[in-house]
Amino acid sequence: MTIQSGLPVAHDAVFPNGAFVVGEVTAVEDFDAAKAAREAGKQVDTQSRDKASGVRLWQVRVIDADELARKGQVEVVVKIAAEVQPVPPELAVGVPFRPVEFDNLIATPWVDTSRLRPRIAWSLKATGMHAPGKPATLRSAGAGHDGKVAVA
Repeated sequence: MTIQSGLPVAHDAVFPNGAFVVGEVTAVEDFDAAKAAREAGKQVDTQSRDKASGVRLWQVRVIDADELARKGQVEVVVKIAAEVQPVPPELAVGVPFRPVEFDNLIATPWVDTSRLRPRIAWSLKATGMHAPGKPATLRSAGAGHDGKVAVA
C-alpha cells in the first residue's frame, strides 16, 4: 500500500475536545526562494505553495483542548492551502480564544530527528477553517492536500 499525500482525518478525530486559534494566520515562507531572492537582491513572492494544487500555504497556531495532551503537544500548527488568506472565526463569548474546525484535514506522519530519540510526529494540513457548528466555506472545498506540514 502506498499513501502519497497523508491520511484524511475527521476534525473530531484529531481534536475530540475542540481546537482554538491563537495568534494570527500567517503566510508560510519558502525559505529557499527567500534566500535566493535576497542573494539576487530581488523582491519576489516567496510564499510556499501546496505541492498538489499550487495554491498558497498559510499557517495558524492552534491549542488542542485535550486535557490529556502531553507537554509540548498542546499547541500545534495547522497549515491551510488556500489562495486567499483564511480568516479565523470570531472570539467565543467569555473566553479569549477562537473555537475552530478545519475543513478537509490531512494528517501526514514524519520522523522528528530533533530529539535524542527520534519519533514519529504528525503534521496537519487543511483547506479551510470555520466556526464549530457552521458549514465549511465553498472556497475551502476541493483544494489539494499534498505536502509536508510541520507540527510545532
